Amino acid sequence: MARFVNIGFGNIVNADKIVAVVSPDAAPVKRLIQTAKEEKRVIDATQGRRTKGVLVTEDSFIVLSALQPDTIGRRFQSDKNIIEEKGDMDE
Repeated sequence: MARFVNIGFGNIVNADKIVAVVSPDAAPVKRLIQTAKEEKRVIDATQGRRTKGVLVTEDSFIVLSALQPDTIGRRFQSDKNIIEEKGDMDE
């Protein structure tokens, strides 16, 4: 069963695939974003706003969000922000 979390402006991510949520201000994170852009592994979900949160997936994709990391973290912990989707698998 997939769990999705809203990361702002109607964009959602699979909560089970996220490894880390970090701030984009540190130099290592900036290098990580730049490298991912060069390798076409960045998903920009900021809707043209300033990047305040960076989500790292287990597949090494980088998702940029306009929400703060602590806001995204609270949404991961809160049941009301999680959208659960049941698979079509027979039980």
